[in-house]
Parts: sequence; C-alpha cells; structure tokens
Amino acid sequence: MNKVFLSGNLTRDPEVRYSQSGKAFAKMGIAVRRQFSRDKDAVDFFNLTAWEKTAEFCGKYFAKGSRVLVEGRLTTSSYENKDGVKVNSVDIWIDNIEFADSKRQNSGGGEENYSGGRSSGNDYSNRREQAPPKKNEDYFGGETIDPEDTPF
Repeated sequence: MNKVFLSGNLTRDPEVRYSQSGKAFAKMGIAVRRQFSRDKDAVDFFNLTAWEKTAEFCGKYFAKGSRVLVEGRLTTSSYENKDGVKVNSVDIWIDNIEFADSKRQNSGGGEENYSGGRSSGNDYSNRREQAPPKKNEDYFGGETIDPEDTPF
C-alpha cells in the first residue's frame, strides 16, 4: 500500500499549468514539522503535485503559508540536471487536500476539501479567491433551529 498523510504549511503558491494533452497539474511544496528530540523540532520539506480538478482547486484556493492536510501517494522519478548529474526525486501526488486552518483563521469561512474529477480547462494560476461562504449552521432543511433549544 502506498499512502501518505501530511499536515503542514505550503512553502510556495501552487503553480497551475497544463500538459500537452490539456490536463491541469499544480506543483507546490509543503513544510511538515516533526519532533526531533524532546525539546527540539525539525522541519521536513516535500514537493506536491495535484492533477486535474484538484490542481485547479489548489490554484484557486491555496497560497503560500496555507495550512493544509494532504492525502496522497509517493512517486519516484529520476532525471539528469544541467551538469549531467543523475538526480532522484521523491514527490507526493495528491489524492485529497483540505484546509487545516481553524475557522477563525480561514477568512473564507468554511473548511473545504476536494479530490478527483476532470479538468475544465480554466487557468487559475493567477487568481486568488476566498473559499465559498460558510453555510448557516442553524438551518436544517426548512426548519430553523435555535441553538438554545438543543439539549447538549
């Protein structure tokens, strides 16, 4: 099984681009804190890649510094750099990504997540919008519930 779960902050804005076949993809980085010893922390940095609708979602709603939860899988690749040296790369391909900021910190209101889907062909790389407005939590299918009436 190849499954990775990370919680951290994005180290750069998602960069949304399109493949020759028209599929959207976004590249970004994440910093993940880990406890090094009892009194010291360390930070690990990972490259992230999102595809299609998830890539467009990342480009639209996330920016450098956003706190996120990522579910994905490890991928490996190798290439030769400018100097002809073989470089091995380990990246995380995103299956699901969610806001991890508290509702108070997330100025858009609600916490959102998104995974999967097909590319719509829109380029969101230069747009930064807030998350959709939070739904009224006191509204339940046509009947307004007063929080004071609840037994808990």
